[in-house]
Amino acid sequence: MAAELLSGLALASFRLNGQFLHVAEELAKPAGMTAAWWQVLGAVLEEPLPVAGIARVMGMTRQGVQRIADLLVERGLAEYRPNPAHRRAKLLQPTEAGRAAIARIVPGHRDFADRLVDALGLDAARESLTALHRLTTALDHLTTPP
Repeated sequence: MAAELLSGLALASFRLNGQFLHVAEELAKPAGMTAAWWQVLGAVLEEPLPVAGIARVMGMTRQGVQRIADLLVERGLAEYRPNPAHRRAKLLQPTEAGRAAIARIVPGHRDFADRLVDALGLDAARESLTALHRLTTALDHLTTPP
């Protein structure tokens, strides 16, 4: 029973991930971005972070984030800043061009969010989010070394 539940949860989450990636690609496209660029740039909108910090927050590999961060810097959407806490691990932060690109995504994002919540209903959307948080927390506890 538990093995079947684990398989069902994994398969459903893989499908959900694919669906969200497709939606994110479509939303990011008008801003000239990809879903991965949006994900990394979005992680540093509130505060600059080192690549390893972005990877932790986003559940990505450090190498994958590094590749995307370098592309964002190369295209003028982000920049590296000195990190007072660590000389070699520079902080990534968006440039004005990066913030403008994210701002171009916001209207489509808001529209899609409204349509999704309308389709689910507000209570079901909140319950879904709570269930996903519980699942990720449980997985973190089971997969993070002590």
